[in-house]
Amino acid sequence: MTTVIVLAIVGLGLSGCGKWCASQGMGRAASEPRQRVIVATDIGGTDPDDFQSLVHLLVYADRFDLEGLISSPYGPGRKEHILKVIDLYERDYVHLRTYCSKYPTPDALRAIAKQGAFEGAGLQGFGAATEGSDWIIRCARRGDPRPLWVLVWGGIDELAQALHEAPDILPKLRVYFIGGPNKKWSVDAYQYIVTHHPRLWIIEANATYRGWFVGGNQDGEWGNKAFVAAHVAGHGALGDFFAAQLGGSLKMGDSPSLGYLLHGTPEDPSQPSWGGRFVRAWERPHVVVHQIAGTEDRLEQFGVFELALPLGEQLPAQPEARLVVENQESAGAVGADGRMHLRFSPKDAKTYSYTIRSNVPALEGRTGALMSVRPAPDAAQNPSPRLPHWWTDDPAPEVAEGPHLGARTVSRWREDFLRDFAARLDRRRVSAADSR
Repeated sequence: MTTVIVLAIVGLGLSGCGKWCASQGMGRAASEPRQRVIVATDIGGTDPDDFQSLVHLLVYADRFDLEGLISSPYGPGRKEHILKVIDLYERDYVHLRTYCSKYPTPDALRAIAKQGAFEGAGLQGFGAATEGSDWIIRCARRGDPRPLWVLVWGGIDELAQALHEAPDILPKLRVYFIGGPNKKWSVDAYQYIVTHHPRLWIIEANATYRGWFVGGNQDGEWGNKAFVAAHVAGHGALGDFFAAQLGGSLKMGDSPSLGYLLHGTPEDPSQPSWGGRFVRAWERPHVVVHQIAGTEDRLEQFGVFELALPLGEQLPAQPEARLVVENQESAGAVGADGRMHLRFSPKDAKTYSYTIRSNVPALEGRTGALMSVRPAPDAAQNPSPRLPHWWTDDPAPEVAEGPHLGARTVSRWREDFLRDFAARLDRRRVSAADSR
């Protein structure tokens, strides 16, 4: 009789969330603690794929202890864009809740939505505290023994500000940074962290994340457009909103950070996961040029290129300069050395041309070129002792998807993570049909 009662209680417990809610990733036991997660996103900014990734996150919100949703934009993104997606979640919540009681309420999600800085802090890499940076500090200092995962989908400025204000939180943090273009837009904050907080535990995914939408099984229903049409559109308010982004094509390029926590061994980035497999970082490339030469300067892809140029004799009261590279303009600043500093991070391996726009006569109209080259295939054999917990894309050619380093360590799981996502969205479709 005792055995029957115990089994009945266990059955009731599982029925509250079902197999979907109780499922675990590879190498993870059901008894392991839930991950604490903060997301910093540039949603509403330069790329609508953050909208797709936030939908993906909310569909899996039962699997984590979500503690923060921070708007950390480059461009027009604001907290209101996070709240817009939460409003859609509220329409689906009644159905999601029937499958797992651990889904947070819409009001609970609104309470953890925070605004970050509207602009980068400039050369020093930090500025004034924001609601977002204060929230990271507050969460990290809670009396919770679990690490705090910060998934950075946009600029890394809020994290840099939090570390500047409260360096004591560093040991508590685990960071997955979708770098590449985001590193380009927040290069000053990135360089501040590398220089002043080299012991941070961080995955710097500059190209690996592209395996979420490039490569892998793209046949039939698994193609980027076909998947959205078959498994996302018509699947609740969140599914319809997802399908309305990017012309109905799947990208959600920030979702590998979530996939890393869903299926893998989070404390060991060298192991396989839906979010990729990584290697210990070698010294982070940083080239400082003090004079614009007549030939191309050379820098490793995803490194930091920095001009530190003399101002000459004819100076305005407030010297200003901007570095114009393709579609990007980045503001410079006069450093303690009296030179104008301008930074750029190349996301592609190619030659870039640049122009300086400035109210300083010695700088206005100056032009130059930068050759960005792929890292050596064996670069990971020389990990930096200065960066003991820093991880990055595997430069080995066999795990690249075309030009995208490390992307095959994600794309190999494409059918698995999309099938899992589809199963969750299909439940929403069934629930919606049953409710009519």
